[in-house]
Amino acid sequence: MNRVKEYRTGLKISQIKLASEIGVARQTINMIENNKYNPSLDLCIKLAKALGTDLNQLFWEE
Repeated sequence: MNRVKEYRTGLKISQIKLASEIGVARQTINMIENNKYNPSLDLCIKLAKALGTDLNQLFWEE
């Protein structure tokens, strides 16, 4: 589970804009949000920075 969609929609950023910011395809963002793709650590860090949060908030399950 991750909170990518929650953070992205909270910032009113489209999948296309987020994908462009971190250098991936929109489909990659969609697959991450739907838990169909496990991003690399590097990609996780880029996502967290782009969404203004940290890895724990974005990916940690409590």
